[in-house]
Amino acid sequence: MDVSRAVWHKSSRSKEDGSNCVELAFASNFVAVRDSKDPGGPKLIMSRDDFRRFAETLKDL
Repeated sequence: MDVSRAVWHKSSRSKEDGSNCVELAFASNFVAVRDSKDPGGPKLIMSRDDFRRFAETLKDL
């Protein structure tokens, strides 16, 4: 999936000191996740349904 034009949003849980920065980009049929300290690095791309399950799982940890 091409995310070159994606609009990235930093997580509200990201720390002010620049650590633990996660950014999300939303499209009609997928969600992309990246490390804001490495915007050119790898991205995790999944369907919206898979992302919802992923986020629910993380909340339970």
